[in-house]
Amino acid sequence: MKCSRITIDPMLNKYVYRSRISEKKFREVVKLFSLDLEADQTAKITGLSRNTINKYYKAFRKRIVKICDEDSPLSGEIEVDESYFGARRVKGKRGRGAYGKTIVFGLLKREGKVYTEIVPDVKVATL
Repeated sequence: MKCSRITIDPMLNKYVYRSRISEKKFREVVKLFSLDLEADQTAKITGLSRNTINKYYKAFRKRIVKICDEDSPLSGEIEVDESYFGARRVKGKRGRGAYGKTIVFGLLKREGKVYTEIVPDVKVATL
């Protein structure tokens, strides 16, 4: 019986099937993607064409969306609202954010669970 020796091709890329770029180059593209560089900047740095970089960037984004959708407890139709809880108003500030009230932000998945959290204010950045 004859044993054949398997050699590993240095150009083989274990991340992308039938890729024409090396693993090292692929890792470099991933690193530059994570640094939030644009496709043309990445193309100049790596020496690959902009269309190739766009193809990989698009694949990365699709994979990120797929993973986020799988991990997210909230999907489909969701309701978002903030409420104020506490004692009745006694001659203080009126309306939104009345003095002495606790602000609670909530997410409701239709026919599902409710997720709430106490927040310090109702600014866009906080919510």
